[in-house]
Amino acid sequence: MNVNCLSCGHSLDLREAYDHYRGQIRCFICGALLTLHSEDGQVISVVLSQSGREGVVSAPERTG
Repeated sequence: MNVNCLSCGHSLDLREAYDHYRGQIRCFICGALLTLHSEDGQVISVVLSQSGREGVVSAPERTG
């Protein structure tokens, strides 16, 4: 079973392990957290739960 990440569009190959699944998965590329519901190998719903990059703060630039 394949699911496209709702954040970056990457195709996630979940194989048979997720044919009957209700829970969260993380995108391997962008780190977005998705909530997946699947039954009989078919995707029922996918919702973007949160961005995997939330809370990342860049250090301020130093001025000389």
